[in-house]
Amino acid sequence: MIAGRWAQLAGVVLGDGQPSVMGAINVSPESFYGGSVRLDPGALRAAALEMVEAGAALIDVGARSTAPYLPTAIDEREEVRRLSRAVEVLSSAVSVPVSADTARAEPAREALAAGARVINDVSGLADPALARLVAETGAGLIAMAWPTPGESLADGPVSAVSGCLRRTLGRARMAGILEEHIALDPGIGFFREGPVSWVDWDVAILAGLERLLDLGRPLCVAVSRKSFLGALTGREAPGERLAGSLAATALAVAHGASLVRTHDVRETIDAVRVAARVRAAQFEAGTEEART
Repeated sequence: MIAGRWAQLAGVVLGDGQPSVMGAINVSPESFYGGSVRLDPGALRAAALEMVEAGAALIDVGARSTAPYLPTAIDEREEVRRLSRAVEVLSSAVSVPVSADTARAEPAREALAAGARVINDVSGLADPALARLVAETGAGLIAMAWPTPGESLADGPVSAVSGCLRRTLGRARMAGILEEHIALDPGIGFFREGPVSWVDWDVAILAGLERLLDLGRPLCVAVSRKSFLGALTGREAPGERLAGSLAATALAVAHGASLVRTHDVRETIDAVRVAARVRAAQFEAGTEEART
């Protein structure tokens, strides 16, 4: 375990050298990948149990699509309704912690009351009420990089994302959230207005993940079936992007990711195991070389 780069999300330890996998399920019909959507409680339960059986350490459920390129807004009451029902189903069905994917305080509050133990916030704690809620409940937190309106991104992808994440960590400290309960997400797929194309931006972040470890927090990376993979491979439909997702996952782990969020747990577990073993061998080789 690397000092300062570990976290414990509801008992799941990150940063101990063996990356974990988080299964992603949605109860939002508007989500960009229809294969992740389970509206029927029975189907939701079955999908989660299959992910846990395959090796998922957490199950993440979202009730509102956050894809920045789609018109997917829903009101807060609808998000509360969807999310609380889904978490109630999942928390009573699976043996691993349930994570609620939300950036709003009230849906998060209801999700925690229904049994969620981790909040996955794509807004970087933009809502102070959400930050206070996480601190008060002791929930685990995955906080994503998100630029403030009008923010300059001219310093380049890795520097800009690092700045966003430093600001998020500052908000967490102000709210009283324990750092050992926090993992950071570099926001692959969410930066669309940078000085380079969004495809080049996401590739640069994936290549530069190790620089973000300087923030002292383990990294959660979500590349599963995202649009930059479609642009790179020519696979327009998200359902055709599994191979690209596995390649990107392996690279993320090789560059230091401690948690991978995916729609495809069974396949991703294999990719993570191979990449983690190679990364460990590289570390051992470097240590041996330093000794000699």
